[in-house]
Amino acid sequence: MPKFSATFMAKRGVTRAADFIITLLSFIVFLVLDFLDALLCVLYRFMDAFLEGTTSCYCSSSPPAGEKSDELSETLRRRKNVFRRGILGAFGFTHHFAAGIKNARGGGGRGKNRWSDCGCESCVSWMKKGNDLRLHFVVREPSKGDIDGKEGAENVIFLHGFIASSSFWTQTVFPNLSEDSRQKYRLFAVDLLGFGKSPKPMDCLYTIRDHIEMIERTVIIPFQLKSFHLVAHSMGCVVAVALAANYSKSVKSITLIAPPYFPCSGEDNASVTALEKLAARRVWPPLLFGSAFMSWYEHLGRCVCFLFCRNHRAWERILKLITRRDLHFLVADMTRHTHHSAWHSMHNVICGGAKVMDEYLETLRICGVKMKVIQGSKDQVVPLECSSNMKMKVGDNAEVKVIANADHSSVVVGREEEFTRDLEQFWASITTSDNVA
Repeated sequence: MPKFSATFMAKRGVTRAADFIITLLSFIVFLVLDFLDALLCVLYRFMDAFLEGTTSCYCSSSPPAGEKSDELSETLRRRKNVFRRGILGAFGFTHHFAAGIKNARGGGGRGKNRWSDCGCESCVSWMKKGNDLRLHFVVREPSKGDIDGKEGAENVIFLHGFIASSSFWTQTVFPNLSEDSRQKYRLFAVDLLGFGKSPKPMDCLYTIRDHIEMIERTVIIPFQLKSFHLVAHSMGCVVAVALAANYSKSVKSITLIAPPYFPCSGEDNASVTALEKLAARRVWPPLLFGSAFMSWYEHLGRCVCFLFCRNHRAWERILKLITRRDLHFLVADMTRHTHHSAWHSMHNVICGGAKVMDEYLETLRICGVKMKVIQGSKDQVVPLECSSNMKMKVGDNAEVKVIANADHSSVVVGREEEFTRDLEQFWASITTSDNVA
């Protein structure tokens, strides 16, 4: 027993020492990043004003006159930065100078592609369609069989997660459907607004309402969907829950994979709490550091997008030459967005969703909508507590399944057949219960 106790105490001491080192290193690294991001704010104000006639960013703690704040996340303006006020104060003339450039150019430029975004044909082709924007989506119609054409098929809408696209579903679930499901279901895999091949407008703030309205305009209304199942991953779960609450009488079931849900309990700073839990300012593990880097630093994150997203064609060619094979869809999707679309979706959907998820889930609980929640036990992006939080909120209407040794992506990717069978069984159970009722 003494030997075991000594070993335990030694491991505990090592763990504490490692945590102290990580905490200290995190403080130093993020202090430097705070300084760099504040400096870059000055640079981008000049560049934007000179090249576009715009000077927009969220470095000011107070919103400008006319900004609608009811659907915007507090995290846009309440991110900590110890240098921002001092540097912007020292370079206060930049605001007036940039405004002068903007006025000289006549402002505007919002409807055009941003100078730091990719301008290739595939990235800007949607601009030629005018104001009647539609999302890119892939539809898989039911094969001929016992089902009476499209009218007799059940509809399923798939929503992907952050920095992903419809490929997340078309490359995993679609090819692994059983023959019975191929005849019964009509599948819609959507590229959410700002991602994949969907429009990425600069005059959009990518709120939950914006995402829902585009799904309605693209799929639900044109295809006259009177009922449908929903399947969503990560960020898509927030959009799916909101969409389901709006269509509570039409939704047959909801499958949520790794949903970022934190009960707000009436907190005024629920969005900030969500940001701190999903993107804690720590250098380890690396995935968490990457999330914090892109979520806390508007201008540093824009630099990353300028280097990689804007030049995605060059990087894709380089990677293909190195690997001598086509890029995996997860890799290709990482650059198919703009900083503007990703930044606002992260804050207004994932963080901002913390303010409204309780209300949406309560609506679904009252309506008795069946829900299945799936998450990997080693998910380093969304805390495992999120799934249990949802179970506690929804109650008996929610079933939670934790996949051992799976992370945020491998909960689906790498176990496609098993995941698809799980989906089919859940859909079948809903159909059976409906028939019994």
